[in-house]
Amino acid sequence: MVFFGSLFRASPPHSEQHSLRALLQVVIERLCQRYKLTLSLAVCLCLTAPAYASHPDTPVEAQIPKIPVSNSVIRRTDSGNDIGTSGDDSQAKDYVTNIDGLAPTSLWQPELNEPSLYALLDAEFSADRNDKQRAIAIYKQQSFKEDATAVFERALSLSLRSERVEDSLQFAKSWQDQNPDHVPAWFYVAHLALRAHDYILAGETLNRILRYDPRADLSEILIGIYPNDDEDKRELLAALQPLDSEQNASLSVLKAGLLYQFNEPEIAIVHINRALDRQPDYVPFITLKADILRKIVTSETVLKYISQARLRNTDSKRLYLYEIRYLLDLKQSKQAWELLLEAHGRFSDDAEITLLAALVSLDIEEYASADSLLNMLAKSPTYLNQAYYYLGISAERQQKFEQAKYYFNGVMQEDLVLEARRKVVAFELLNDNVDAAIATLEKLRKDFAVFAPDTFVMQADILWQQNDSAEALRLLTRAARKYPDNEMLMFARAQLLNDKDDYIVKRTLLNHLQALDPSNLSYQLSYAQLLLANERSYEQGLTLATSIIKIRYDDPRYDNELHLQALNILAGNALAKENYQQVIDYLQTPYDVLPTLRSGTLLLRAYQGLGNNNEVEALLTDLQQRFSFGQHNINDRIQLY
Repeated sequence: MVFFGSLFRASPPHSEQHSLRALLQVVIERLCQRYKLTLSLAVCLCLTAPAYASHPDTPVEAQIPKIPVSNSVIRRTDSGNDIGTSGDDSQAKDYVTNIDGLAPTSLWQPELNEPSLYALLDAEFSADRNDKQRAIAIYKQQSFKEDATAVFERALSLSLRSERVEDSLQFAKSWQDQNPDHVPAWFYVAHLALRAHDYILAGETLNRILRYDPRADLSEILIGIYPNDDEDKRELLAALQPLDSEQNASLSVLKAGLLYQFNEPEIAIVHINRALDRQPDYVPFITLKADILRKIVTSETVLKYISQARLRNTDSKRLYLYEIRYLLDLKQSKQAWELLLEAHGRFSDDAEITLLAALVSLDIEEYASADSLLNMLAKSPTYLNQAYYYLGISAERQQKFEQAKYYFNGVMQEDLVLEARRKVVAFELLNDNVDAAIATLEKLRKDFAVFAPDTFVMQADILWQQNDSAEALRLLTRAARKYPDNEMLMFARAQLLNDKDDYIVKRTLLNHLQALDPSNLSYQLSYAQLLLANERSYEQGLTLATSIIKIRYDDPRYDNELHLQALNILAGNALAKENYQQVIDYLQTPYDVLPTLRSGTLLLRAYQGLGNNNEVEALLTDLQQRFSFGQHNINDRIQLY
């Protein structure tokens, strides 16, 4: 504000045209940087203009020439007049209307061959009032005058914020056509053409830039233009292929990245090597080459390359992390851990390195190292909750359950607290301390209302485990009244309802849930189980459950736990019909691969039904060893008969 005030005080009332041009250029530069200063500028103008404004009521728009600009700048004023329309006498005010009350531009620029200061002020005031379309229209029009580079850049900036990228590209291309020797405009057009997926124009413009300067820095052009669609990627690659990128690192690396995406690593490596010839220690180029090498050479070669690059760039955290994660991908956890400790020594204040080192320590059961690193991390308020959570995991794995409870109870971060308290509840139940488990859930419900439905479901599960299904159902019914739209509560309540006695209510609930989420396999599976319990819907339930087990493992819908549940439901149905061999066909292989108490019990009953005493004895021993079957265990819900 002080700058603009002193600027106008220093200008004599009857300054020459040259001084006005210099003044305009300075003002435009200031406006581009901080357009909110325009209020002070307007005040200064209002104080200065009356001294020599001879025609204050002359409308400025009558003297603005017609400039063809994108239709996107057309808008209607409150009075219904069009801005930017073409044809008859309205052409005289194509882009700027309703600027009455401003002093005429002829007072300042009689020839009107350069941008009008008053028009630009009007544009800035419009932008400040959030009338973006009017501001853009004025700026675009003024940008086509002489010496208006700053105006063009301001117009383009506003356009990119408020208009489609195609409209911004059309404007930039029109301006560049009128100013063919303005090199920065080539860069704008190339970038916008890439963003608009106009790869033909992008290729032509990039080729022009490279002919002008083969080593031009294209990094700014290429930011944010990488397409997501494979077809767009192919079009981009086709547009770039004819361009000579041998001397241009940024273009070479873009080609390399695209070729790598299309599984052509042998060609991609040629281009990334060209980029590295220009910038041998630029880390993004190094990691891209490592990615490409992973497709064409052995893991030992890749590790050797990345290790050598890391040794050349000893301060590069990114190269350390790349090598560590690659070692983890190769299941070389011990080597990754050792490198992490080295990285931790070099970047001792880096919390990301410390946390990763602690997690890998946990993974390889180096608990002393994990605890030391996590206690170090706990000194940071930002990482305190994560440190406590993983200290709890460490204590749990070492079977120090009281210590684990202490740490898990100390977790207060919202994305960790539910899982932490779930573990505390499990520890309390392990000690048959049901009241403490429920108290933990009630406190969590009070402290974190967002998790109230979760806590009600967990509390109902505890009551069910204590053979109090009626109280569990009452609890969920009360919770459902408080959270009537919560699917988790509805589904938990449906699962507690009896398939035969509560058939109508349960079917209504499950139909409603499936209407809310038709693709949810858990809802479908529960519905199939309900139908199988009803003779009239038996065939429909059998078809639905069978369709779930037929989902292939490579299908995105596949869920291993749901698949096993479906097998258990079908096996239970076969057992009820005394089809014992069918039960064994359903469950023997899944039990061998991933044994569960439910599957094992169904198999045991099937072998008992067949009178196969050897299998019964072997399976019973296995169940007792794995699940303490037949002993006092809160999870043992199924009794032998």
